[in-house]
Amino acid sequence: MIRGLYTSALGMITNMQRMDVITNNMANADTTSFKRDHVVSHQFSELMMNRLHDPWSMPGLRLFHHTPVGPVAPGVFVDDVFTDWTQGSFRQTGSSFDLALQGQGFFIVNLNGEELYTRDGSFTLFNGMLLTAEGGRVQGMSGDIVIPDGIASISERGRIYVNGEYVDTLQFTNFSDLHSLRKMEDNFFRTTEDSVRIPFGGRVHQGYLENSNSSIVNEMVQMITASRAFETNSRMVTVQDQTLQRAVNDIAGR
Repeated sequence: MIRGLYTSALGMITNMQRMDVITNNMANADTTSFKRDHVVSHQFSELMMNRLHDPWSMPGLRLFHHTPVGPVAPGVFVDDVFTDWTQGSFRQTGSSFDLALQGQGFFIVNLNGEELYTRDGSFTLFNGMLLTAEGGRVQGMSGDIVIPDGIASISERGRIYVNGEYVDTLQFTNFSDLHSLRKMEDNFFRTTEDSVRIPFGGRVHQGYLENSNSSIVNEMVQMITASRAFETNSRMVTVQDQTLQRAVNDIAGR
C-alpha cells in the first residue's frame, strides 16, 4: 500500500516535469529557430515480490518457502530531456541580415568572451559590426564580422559581399552528436566535453529566418495527455490514502 503511494507520487512528479517542458515549447512556438524538447521517462527496474514465511507442509517436516507473487513496477522517473533537432520551416523577411541555415549546423557567436552557437540568424548591424539581438558578435573567418556601408549580399556558402566586393565569410560549424550540446537562454548552445566539431555541410539563405519546430496543436495534445495522467495519479494517491486510513482505524482498532 505504501509502495502504491510512492508509485503514484512519482507519476505525479514526472508529469509535472513533462508539463514544464511542454509549456516551454508552447511559449517558444514563435521563437526563431527554437528546437522543441520532450521528456524521456524511464521505469525503475521491476522488483519480484515474494510471500515471506509462507509455510508449506510435508510429512514430518514444515518448511518456509519464498513463493513468488509476481513482478512489481515501482514507477517511472524523468531520465532525460531530449531536444528535437528537426529542421523548421522558412519564412521570408527580405532583410539583408536575416539568415536561415538549411541542414544541421550553427552560426558561431562570441558573447562576453565565450564562444557560443546558434541557429537564430536574425542579425543586425551596429557601428558596422554584425551582431545578434543579445549583442553577441557573429564570427567570420577573420574574427568579428565588420561590414561597410553599401548593399550586402551573402552567398549560400556564407561569403559576404558589399557592393560586389568581398568582405568576409561567415563561420559555421556542426557537431557529430547534437545531443552533447547544452541549451542556454536566448537560443544559444554551449558545448560539453563530449562535443566533437565537424564541418558544416548545409547552406545559408539570405532574407529568410527558420521557424520554431514546436507546434501549438501538438503541444496542446501532449499537455492534455500529461494533465490526465497527473489527475489519474492524484486520484490514486487519494484512494490509497483512504484505504490506508481505514486499515489503521477499522482493522487495527479491533
